[in-house]
Amino acid sequence: MEYRKLEYWESEYWKLETGNRMKNRIVIGQYYPADSPVHALDPRVKLGAAVIFITALFFVRNFYGYAAAALGVAAAARASKVPPRLLLRGLRGILFLLIFMVVLQVFFTPGATVIFSFHFIQISAEGLIQAAKMALRLVLLISGSTLLTLTTSPIQLTDAIEYMLKPFKRIGLPAHEIAMMMTIALRFIPTLIEETDKIMKAQMARGADFDTGGLLKKAKSLIPLLVPLFVSAFRRADELAMAMEARCYRGDVNRTRMKEMRMTKRDLAAVGMFAGFVAVTLGMNVF
Repeated sequence: MEYRKLEYWESEYWKLETGNRMKNRIVIGQYYPADSPVHALDPRVKLGAAVIFITALFFVRNFYGYAAAALGVAAAARASKVPPRLLLRGLRGILFLLIFMVVLQVFFTPGATVIFSFHFIQISAEGLIQAAKMALRLVLLISGSTLLTLTTSPIQLTDAIEYMLKPFKRIGLPAHEIAMMMTIALRFIPTLIEETDKIMKAQMARGADFDTGGLLKKAKSLIPLLVPLFVSAFRRADELAMAMEARCYRGDVNRTRMKEMRMTKRDLAAVGMFAGFVAVTLGMNVF
């Protein structure tokens, strides 16, 4: 019988912890464990695909391209076995920004075809089209980024970022430190959100009110949250630094990996499929 070491993110504790956070609607920075072709891909392939996909979105000019991009994201999500509700929850955090951008584009984009006009308010067909494109671009951008973090463990993501930054080591860029810092920051986002929720509930139990009043009053009521949140964040950072030093962590100096990243035929096939997908998405600009 063949045995293998059970990784932390494959353990029951990790799945239970992830499930609890998913129930709290915290998606960004989380890893969703599943046995899927997307999870099995080399993290460098997924990271490079995410960067190229985000860049390609800024070159899409019409709705045909956005439709092709949406189909690609949907196909990747289906192959990854990530529940669609998790991707939708990831969009809730940008809902206010999304509405704000749409309103700006609708009311402040000039156009020749005026649909509605009232004093200084003017809505044009060009403004509506531009607002729809901006909304689709932002939704696809967040969905692609969320899919990357949901299908790539923090350690794999760190190794992939470090590999991408390797060429810059020649000019003195600390690639490993930057990759570790970015991954820790991403991983601590849900932790800090949970901490904020705990502090808010504790203060509400003591009579604090965060829901009533105008916008200015609500903003002032959040100030008492900042001090304990910053104290908690610094304490967690200090504990993490002490734990890393206790384990003789020395960064990239003579460091080896338990699992070396290797490209397989599956990864090469994924690269070819993604290249065709990007070509089709950008090729839609001719329509």
